[in-house]
Amino acid sequence: MTRSTDEDEYKPIGVLTPSVKNSESEMRRWNGWGDENNSMELPANGLDFLAGRVGQANALPDASLQEVLDKVPESRLPSHLLIDDSPETRVRHARGQSLPDWLAMRSGDFGVFPDGVAFPESSDQVRELIDFCTDHDVILIPYGGGTSVAGHINPFHSDKPILTLDMGRMNQLLALDEQSQIATFGAGTPGPMLESQLRANGYTLGHFPQSFELSTVGGWVASRSSGQQSLRYGRIEQMFAGGRIETPLGTMDIPTIPASSAGPDLREMFMGSEGRMGIITEVKVRVTPLADKEDFYVVVFPSWEQARSAARELVQSKIQLSMCRVSNEIETETQLALAGHPEQIAWLEKYLRWRGADDGKCMMTIGITGSRPQCRAAKSQFKSIIRRYKGISTGTILGKKWAEKRFMMPYLREALWRDGYVVDTLETATDWDNADSLMREIEENLRSSLKQVGESVHVFTHLSHFYGQGCSIYTTYVFRTAESYAKTLAFWRKMKSTTSELIVHRRGTISHQHGVGRDHAPYLSVEKGDLGMRAIKSLVHTFDPKNLMNPGTLYPVEGIAEGTELAAANPDDMDNSTLSRSGGQGATGSE
Repeated sequence: MTRSTDEDEYKPIGVLTPSVKNSESEMRRWNGWGDENNSMELPANGLDFLAGRVGQANALPDASLQEVLDKVPESRLPSHLLIDDSPETRVRHARGQSLPDWLAMRSGDFGVFPDGVAFPESSDQVRELIDFCTDHDVILIPYGGGTSVAGHINPFHSDKPILTLDMGRMNQLLALDEQSQIATFGAGTPGPMLESQLRANGYTLGHFPQSFELSTVGGWVASRSSGQQSLRYGRIEQMFAGGRIETPLGTMDIPTIPASSAGPDLREMFMGSEGRMGIITEVKVRVTPLADKEDFYVVVFPSWEQARSAARELVQSKIQLSMCRVSNEIETETQLALAGHPEQIAWLEKYLRWRGADDGKCMMTIGITGSRPQCRAAKSQFKSIIRRYKGISTGTILGKKWAEKRFMMPYLREALWRDGYVVDTLETATDWDNADSLMREIEENLRSSLKQVGESVHVFTHLSHFYGQGCSIYTTYVFRTAESYAKTLAFWRKMKSTTSELIVHRRGTISHQHGVGRDHAPYLSVEKGDLGMRAIKSLVHTFDPKNLMNPGTLYPVEGIAEGTELAAANPDDMDNSTLSRSGGQGATGSE
C-alpha cells in the first residue's frame, strides 16, 4: 500500500527536520549539546522554584575554545589520507555528553584528545582504517553522534595512539525492500535524516530516543537503545534485522532472516557491543508504513498509586498504545513549575483541584498511533481504564505541547548551567513488584547524598518504558555547582557511584537505554555474574585479540582511566566549604 506524504497527512509531532551543514562541526556546540542556534530558556518562576528547592546558585566560568585548542598536543599517528589531525577536529571528538564530559568541556580540562579523527564514507574505508590500526598498534574508538552519556567515546591515557572513527558521512538510505519492509542505512545516519529519507517513501522506523537530533542508527544498535514510542515500534532489538560489521578479523554480514532456531543469534552478539568487537557500518532495520493518525494525551491522577496502577493495567492489557510515561508527584510539580505561562498553569491547577487532584497528583502522557480504527479502539479502551483510577483527561493540548518539545529537553542542561545549576539523570528497569521500592530508594539516596556538605538535591522520576513484567525508571536530579569544577565532579561521583551500587544490588539493570560505556562498566558484573563476564570477555577477545577496539567499555581494562585532572576528584574529599555561598546559607529548600 502506498502512503501519501502530502502536508495534510500524518507527520510525527516534534520530529526534527534534518539540517544541511557544510562541515561536521558547523553549528554544533563544541562544549555542550546540539545546534548552537537552538536553546531552551528557564522562565523566571522556574528559577524561583529551583532556588526554593536547592538554593540560589552561582555559575562557574567557561573556558574558551581557543584556550582548549592551545592544549592539544601533536598527533602521534602515522599519516593517512583519511585522517584529520587538526586541533579543532580532535577537540570536537574528545568527549560525549555525560556529566563528567560536560564539566571537562566547560572547564577546558579535557586532559586527553584523540590523536586524529577519520571520516570514512564506505564500509571499505572502515575496513582500511581497521587494518591500519591493527598494523600500527592504534586504538580505535567509534563515534556516531557524540551523544553518549556513559563514557563510550572518550580517549584515555595510553602509550598507543588513539584514532576516533566518525561515522557521520555514512548517512544514506542504501536500500528499501518494500515487500519485506526492511531498510538498509549507513550506520552514521542520525535520527532526523533517517526519518526524512523513510518518510519520503511512506515509512517510519519509529525510533525516537531523546537524543534523536544527533544520535545515529549504528549507535542505537551498539548501545541497545530504546525510543519513546517503543510500545508500538519496539526497542532497537525488535527493529535490527541484520547488517554489516567490520572487525579486526574480517567482515561479518548478518543476514535478514525473520526468525531462526539455528543456534545463538548473531544479531544479539553485536547489539550492545559498543564497538568492542568491530564497527557496525550498515544497518538493516524493520520499518513500518506511516500511520494514519497520532495523538498524545495527558491524564492527571490524584495519586502515584493510581497513576502507576493504571499504567500497569494499560500495558498488561496490551492496548495498542505507542507510548506511556508516568511522572511521579515531584516531577509533575516540577514540570508545571518550569512550563512557564504561570497564569494558565494556575487555571489548570484550579481545575484539577476541583476535580479531586491536588497535592500528590501525577501526570501520565499517552501516545496513540495507528490507523483510524485502531486509534478509536485504543482511545476507548484507554479511557475506560483511566476512569477506574480516577484519571482526569486534559485532552491533547498538553500532549501536543510535550511532543513539540520532546527533543529539546537536552538543551535544558545548558539553560540550567548558565544559572549555576547542574542536572543529570539515572535510569534502570526492574520488575513491577520491585518498581516502587527501587524508585523510592534511588530518590532517597540521591536526595541525601550531599547532606553532609549542607547541599540539597532536587530529585524526581518518571516511568518511561513499559513491559508486561516491569518498567524502566528514569530519575533526574538537580543540584548547585560547587565553588570549583573538581568539587562539582566529586559531588556527582558520590551520587552516581552510590546510586549505581544500590541499583544493581536491588534487582535493577545498570542501564535500560544508555548502555554500559566506561561509566557503568564497574557495575556490569553484578548483573551478568562471573561466568557471564567470562563469556563476554571471551567473545570480545575472539574478534579483537590485540585489544584495540574501544577498550574499557563493557568491562574495565587495567591501566585505562579518564584523561583529565578533574577525574582525580574524590567523593570523600567533599567538605563544608560550599556552605559559604549564597549569603552563608546551605540549600535547604525554603530557608
